[in-house]
Amino acid sequence: MAKAQTLRGLCPVTNATLTVAQRLVTGKWKFIILWRLSEGTRRFNELQKQIPHISQGILTQQLRELERDGIVFREVYKEIPPKVEYSLTEIGQSFIPILNDIFGWINSYNRKKEKQEKPPTTVSKISPRDNAGSAEGCSCGDNCTCGENCTCGS
Repeated sequence: MAKAQTLRGLCPVTNATLTVAQRLVTGKWKFIILWRLSEGTRRFNELQKQIPHISQGILTQQLRELERDGIVFREVYKEIPPKVEYSLTEIGQSFIPILNDIFGWINSYNRKKEKQEKPPTTVSKISPRDNAGSAEGCSCGDNCTCGENCTCGS
């Protein structure tokens, strides 16, 4: 039996550090919002278009929470019509490597689960033409459903 891994002896119930970490990232859309903002500054409508299933109210709420926590910066331009842009703060930028690790772990997890659930079959190669406009079949494991091409570079 493999030795259990620990997080440096931290108790997940009584340790305030874990509670803060959980509060910071709790929210169905926060990882996706942070991912989009890691690509650069975005206006509200841009974010809403890039996250098609999020409601305006939830996007507003989660952006406010991320701003309150010092992860997202909200810049309001005094012009008519009003212009507001969102970007990552220095603290938000420092979370991007962690977010990359989380997405990498999720991709690995999904591949392992897929292998467990599917009986072995013959593997057919996917030609680039069969894969145009999506990330399905990409070696990084991404399966993009928003219609964007995979940006992993493979």
